[in-house]
Amino acid sequence: MHAPSSTAPHRRNPDWQARLFEWLPILTGILVLFLPTYYDLDRTLWKSEEGAHGPIVLLVTLWFFWKKREVLLTEAIVTQPVLGTGVLVLGVLIYAVGRSQNILLFEIGSEIIILIGVLQLMRGGQAVVKLWFPLLFMVFMIPLPSSIVDAATGPLKYYISVLVEQLLYVAGYPVARNGVVLTIGTYQLLVADACSGLNSMFSLSAMGILYLYIMQHTSKLRIVLLLLSIWPVAFLANMLRVLILSLITYYLGDEAGQGFLHGFAGIMLFIAGLLFLIGLDGLLGYFLPDRPRGVRA
Repeated sequence: MHAPSSTAPHRRNPDWQARLFEWLPILTGILVLFLPTYYDLDRTLWKSEEGAHGPIVLLVTLWFFWKKREVLLTEAIVTQPVLGTGVLVLGVLIYAVGRSQNILLFEIGSEIIILIGVLQLMRGGQAVVKLWFPLLFMVFMIPLPSSIVDAATGPLKYYISVLVEQLLYVAGYPVARNGVVLTIGTYQLLVADACSGLNSMFSLSAMGILYLYIMQHTSKLRIVLLLLSIWPVAFLANMLRVLILSLITYYLGDEAGQGFLHGFAGIMLFIAGLLFLIGLDGLLGYFLPDRPRGVRA
């Protein structure tokens, strides 16, 4: 008869119901803290184009936690009570500051810290390692700081305006530009913050990283090239969006350009950007194929 290994991080427990009841007060506490946060987000940020990807990120995160539920429902042999308590207290303090001062960066970001602290307390550091991806993916629920948005939006809008003006001019359209205001025919179009591409870069980054994690490519160069392509793809997609909206306005009028077709163009071009990323991955696969699992380079 063999003695159990002392290096095993977790011990399987067939009584999953007992493990579920063990998590019940913790889940209740997390819901009490963050349900008001998500309710506020659903009424505000998630209804805007800037935060429309938030619910998708939340659902994907919950799905990954469910998929990895065995990590949560096994009894830990080694936990980290001191470190876990410190991280948990830090997360709660950050949440309190963020909630009371309406700082979404702190309020939403604190959930990641709180979950890490809880995992260290309940299941040890190995649980944090095994659940690294959903914890990291939750970062995409955090709104970008306004300082970053303000610094990046202006230049992005300007370069998009310049490129669209040049393309329309080469194509023979009567177009002029004043800053980020395009004049085509008798219509004027302001390249707004939503058309700068920054939000698409953020949301496309989330979907691109999720895609790469699911694909589990073994070629590191292929992964790096795909990651580096996400932001250029988002920029080109938004440039195409402004170009299409300019042509819609020119041929169908201002009401068509600023109405339903405006929002529809944003959705379709995000999908087009994601499909282009997948197509680029397939193309790279011809030159940088994945090795069979277990085969070293």
